[in-house]
Amino acid sequence: MKALFLHPNFPAQYRHIITALGADPKNQIVFGTKNERPEWNIPGVRKAAFTPSREPHAQTHQYVRPLESAVIYGQAVFRMAEQLKADGFVPDIICGHSGWGPTLFVKEAFPNTPLLCYFEWFYHAIGSDADFDPAEPLTVDDMARIRIKNAPILIDLYSCDWGVSPTYWQRSQFPPELQQKLSTLHDGVDTDYFKPDPGAKLVLPNLDLSGVDEIVTYVSRGMEPYRGFPEFIESIAYVQERRPNCHVVIVGSERVCYGRSLPNGESYKDYMLKKVPLDLSRVHFVGPLPYGLYLKVIQASDVHVYLTRPFVLSWSMIESLSTGCLVIGSDTGPVREVIRDGENGLLVDYFSPKQVADRIDEVLDHPTRMAEIRIKARQTALERYSLAKMLPQHLQLIEQVANRSMPPTVGMEPERELAASFAVRI
Repeated sequence: MKALFLHPNFPAQYRHIITALGADPKNQIVFGTKNERPEWNIPGVRKAAFTPSREPHAQTHQYVRPLESAVIYGQAVFRMAEQLKADGFVPDIICGHSGWGPTLFVKEAFPNTPLLCYFEWFYHAIGSDADFDPAEPLTVDDMARIRIKNAPILIDLYSCDWGVSPTYWQRSQFPPELQQKLSTLHDGVDTDYFKPDPGAKLVLPNLDLSGVDEIVTYVSRGMEPYRGFPEFIESIAYVQERRPNCHVVIVGSERVCYGRSLPNGESYKDYMLKKVPLDLSRVHFVGPLPYGLYLKVIQASDVHVYLTRPFVLSWSMIESLSTGCLVIGSDTGPVREVIRDGENGLLVDYFSPKQVADRIDEVLDHPTRMAEIRIKARQTALERYSLAKMLPQHLQLIEQVANRSMPPTVGMEPERELAASFAVRI
């Protein structure tokens, strides 16, 4: 098989797929990307760089700026694709992430090649992430801008041959009349790597908590409201009042990945630490960690807190379940799809730091009672999100789309119990 993968960053969601395809010498795998990451190479996978010609103009209407950026990305990919074609490479299938624009014009370069798009998110001003916090009311400008952000995604939904979305919750955000064009397949978690380590002690290069009996963990790419960072910090203030020996480990960068930054450029970490006085000798900001150290953190965790607005579900939550973490998650759509309160985790009101603290107390005060929940957390990851199960299905979906077996059979049987666990948009 000849396959072309498209994503601004290498290797992103396609890491396991291209590793498997690249291992077969019969395949020719090309990955078109803006960020080649020269430190990371995958055997059998050739990188092809695309370079956007410019940034969107400052004078462009604010609603249209993301669309202009997507068009510029699409043009760069088209030029890259034309060069591949001139070199004799014509793919049997194209797999690309929709939204930033790389997939917009690839059909113009390869009109006879099936296109399988990865659809991660469809934007709504009302009813999901954007209007979730009543303290952040939307303006008409906000609502109009959010609507237009879907323009490149809608073009891809129309022009692709098939699509895939990682969770039922995320798939439910797309227009109902187009959901029938989407398979539901999670990216998969390496459950052989993310596994429990009973009695694990946390020792990092600059942090030794091997003598600590109570460790609460929090993981996010950025410290931001979308992932409940302010609410988590407020909850820690309650925990510290009650539990003098409890330590907190926070993994992530001091930046905003989703949503709005503070207007004065201040980080949410600095803002919250001014607002909420904490004993910082028991709160450890360890920054972003490589997988090996991140794994040590969640394996040693006594309680792992995952808060998110109704938005894209983080890999870290499934990885935490896979290690047998006791996860306290926000009672929001993407989390309810995975966690059943009291069965494989605990759910809390996103806006109630006190309830988060109360449930942390509940876990730490009753470790024996929570043992069964940890076992079921691991089972959930094994049964529904294991890479060993997901990867063959992704490869089968790619093969079916490449062979134009439409509609494909993979990822098209929704589990009613899962679908009923969140509000499906109608």
